[in-house]
Amino acid sequence: MTHFVYKLVPPRPTFGPGDMSDDEAAIMGRHGAYWSRLLADGTAVIFGPVVDPAGDWGLGVVRADSEDDVRAISATDPAVTSGLARVEILPMPVGIGRD
Repeated sequence: MTHFVYKLVPPRPTFGPGDMSDDEAAIMGRHGAYWSRLLADGTAVIFGPVVDPAGDWGLGVVRADSEDDVRAISATDPAVTSGLARVEILPMPVGIGRD
């Protein structure tokens, strides 16, 4: 199994708790619940927001057999399927960590 970085790119650099419509906040709530399930089942290693001076974005690190498996995760991620955010998937061919 390989680790992959799942970078969730929001619709605008200012996107965050102080800059979301009610609809966007509801979508992000479903997104968080979705990733909590991935964490609980062992697919996700960690996830959460990254504070970046250029604009915050979301990070998930997942374990998967292939990039196609990670794309399948994005295909059911509410933030992506709603069109609110887009995702960039990057492989980590060598991941050193704890199990």
